[in-house]
Parts: sequence; C-alpha cells; structure tokens
Amino acid sequence: MHVLMPVPLPALIRQTLSQHFTLHTLWDSADPEALIARIVPQIEAIATGVAILAEDHHFPITPAFMQHFAHLRLIANLGVGYDNIDVAWARQNGIEVTNTPDVLTDETADTAIGLMLNTIREFSAAEAYLRAGHWQHKAYRLSASLRGRTLGIIGLGRIGKAIAKRAEAFGLRIVYHGRHPQPAVPYAYYPSLIDMARAADILTVVAPGGPQTRHMVNRDILQALGPNGVVINIARGSLVDEAALIEALTTRTILAAGLDVYANEPHVPEPLLQLDHVVLLPHVGSGSQATRDLMSQLVIDNLLAFEKGEPLLTPIRDDL
Repeated sequence: MHVLMPVPLPALIRQTLSQHFTLHTLWDSADPEALIARIVPQIEAIATGVAILAEDHHFPITPAFMQHFAHLRLIANLGVGYDNIDVAWARQNGIEVTNTPDVLTDETADTAIGLMLNTIREFSAAEAYLRAGHWQHKAYRLSASLRGRTLGIIGLGRIGKAIAKRAEAFGLRIVYHGRHPQPAVPYAYYPSLIDMARAADILTVVAPGGPQTRHMVNRDILQALGPNGVVINIARGSLVDEAALIEALTTRTILAAGLDVYANEPHVPEPLLQLDHVVLLPHVGSGSQATRDLMSQLVIDNLLAFEKGEPLLTPIRDDL
C-alpha cells in the first residue's frame, strides 16, 4: 500500500510505516507538485498530523488536495484534534478519518489542572521571584485561591470529563457547556455559554477547533466571567478571541489566564508576554514521550488495520 505523509511525523511513525508500506514524504521533496503528480494513482492513505505534532508544519487536508487522489480511502491523523482536515467532505466522499483520542486524555487533563493551579496560585511567578533573589528582601505577594470556585468546562468530552474528575478532588463545583446535555454526568449543564460564564469563575476550554467554535470565547464571554475570572485554554487558540483576551487581561476585566495554545503558533503575541498575570506554556498538553509514543502507535495501528481490511480503531464519527 502506498501512503503519503505531507508533514514530518515522529520517527516511530516514519520508521514503522516505511517497514510496512511504500511511504512518500512530501515535506522533504525538492518538487512536491511533481511528486504528487507521479504518485496520484497509487495513494490509498494519508498519514498526517496537527502542526504542533509535526515540527510546526501546517498542511491543511482540503477538498482540493484530497481530490487529487482517486483511490484515497483513509486519512490517519496524529492528534485528537482534527481541524487540519475537512472531515465532513472526506467522509461524504468515502474517505475515512481517524484520530488519536483516549491515549492522551490523562496527560492533557493533568496539564489543565497544573496550568490552573499555576495560574491562580502564581507558582511560576513565585519561583522566578525566588530565583531573582527578591525573597531575600521581601516575601512574595499573596495569590488568589482555588477555594470556593466554580469550574466551567467548555466541551465535556473525554478530556473534559477527566479534568472534571480531577477538579472535584480540589473541591471545585463543576458546570459545563456543550452542544448537548449529558444525562449520565452529575454536573449542571448550561446550553448558553454566556450564562455559564456568569455562573463560573474558571473557564476551561476543551472543545474542538474549527470554524464552528472560532472565537466562541469573545469579549462578551470574558465580561460575563468577571474580575475574579480565570481562562484556561488547552484546546485550540482559535476558540478564544486573542485580541479580546489581551484587552480583558490588560483592563483587569478578568483576573488571569493560563494558556497552552495560541491563534498563530508558535508565535505568541507580545502583549501576552508582557503581562504578569498570564501563565504561558508552549503547547505541551500531551507532551510526554510515553503519551506521544502511544499516539504514534495508534496512527500506525489504524493504517495496519485498514490495509488488512479490519475495523479501524478510532474512526471519527461525530461530524456528519
């Protein structure tokens, strides 16, 4: 089977796929257009990934690109998010799409909780204060507290539920917003995001990226969150209106923010870098070697299952 890899995926994927398939790597081709023209009749599968997992190579899998390949039947995506692929068009045209859920759930949920604690209790700022020698002269300022807060989760999927479970151990009240209520969970559901923002004082963004969720956390949501409010984003930078967030932080409309994702990665707006009530991480939500290896193996296993005619392990089913 011939597999096309448009972006540089981890070595585990490249090495294993090269052993099992004829692998064509587009990103290191001297003439990508000529390569595509030559392999068009052969390609049955594409192995790709979101930019942060592909050495910051962003390659959208658009209808125009997929139309090149008459025999394309599978796109195996590295990452739980898949806003780099037009999934609806793919499936409408007989192309299955897989992602890598579950294996990164715990790591990403841990990151969310760590970012939340770091943001509210100012641990990274306190460490910098100590390292700079300031503690020798004056104690570090008192921080805000996690006590008595309500956590509003945008997107109560696998990762959202794992965050909620961890947050309950800290005594937080949990509420959530999503497309539909989930009767099996014990948390209050808000069909309106702005109503949830008024009820919560920590807003954690865990929803998928894409046009439907772009800038869902906007100026109105931030104003509703209020001066004691904290934004935590571990999903996609596109879900938060970055200019509105910077304005809300600068004017103290909200208390603080903790961000692992940005609108134009790896570029972070200079105003965010200048603010001392923002914690900034370089998109490390699932960034442990063990978890990335599990994600890579899931890409491989989906491709192997496809070649053998076996059921796919993690097909995306919620876009149509």
